[in-house]
Amino acid sequence: MAKLSKDELVEALSNLTVLEMSELKTALEDKWGVKAAAAVAAVAAAPAAVAAVAEATEFEVSIDDCPADKKIGAIKIVREVTGLGLKEAKDLVEAAPKVLKTGVAKAEAEDLCKKIQAAGCKATMKGL
Repeated sequence: MAKLSKDELVEALSNLTVLEMSELKTALEDKWGVKAAAAVAAVAAAPAAVAAVAEATEFEVSIDDCPADKKIGAIKIVREVTGLGLKEAKDLVEAAPKVLKTGVAKAEAEDLCKKIQAAGCKATMKGL
């Protein structure tokens, strides 16, 4: 029997009917001594994981990009919200993309993003 490439195998499996796929699944389970139920459980758990991400209570705010002519305003905001010194705040802004603050509440993260964006830079928040 000739060995199929991955692409050829995908193409061959794509041409199977649902009944043929079910029979193939059963044959593979018998041959390998496993059950495909674990995959079904993983797929069923995926919506729960998505819901958990959607309900994040802590967020991370990052400065993604800051044009050279907007850096002074961004440095002032970074100093205000982090308590960093002038040199540290300047280094953080110039090293963008860089995490500005982590573990903050949603309202604080949104406010911080708005401040950074109002200064002319790009900022994002990500749920933890």
